[in-house]
Amino acid sequence: METQSVPVDFLPIIFQVIVALGFVVVTLVATHFLGPRRKTKDKLETFEAGIKTIGNARQPFSIKYFLVAILFVLFDIEVIFMYPWAVNFRELGMTGMIEMFVFMGTLLLGFIYVLKKKALDWN
Repeated sequence: METQSVPVDFLPIIFQVIVALGFVVVTLVATHFLGPRRKTKDKLETFEAGIKTIGNARQPFSIKYFLVAILFVLFDIEVIFMYPWAVNFRELGMTGMIEMFVFMGTLLLGFIYVLKKKALDWN
């Protein structure tokens, strides 16, 4: 026999969410009003891993680094989709095999496109 959920069953969860949000709001407001307001030169200076900043942070550099990083993430995500397929390989049968070949073929086409556009060439 299956039991139905009624709105009253969710009251503890709703109450917990309200208490958590209330705690966050009260903490933020309290620290804003009760905290010290001393602004010194050292506090207003930029800080990066304990190293003093030298020069302009807006110095341009090559976009190749970001392109390689994005491509790595894009092609690395395929493992996330391949894992459930590998776990359920026997249950999926030939249909699952064909779908994986289509998926891998699509990824291969994308990789060939990246190579044709010379996105991975650093020269």
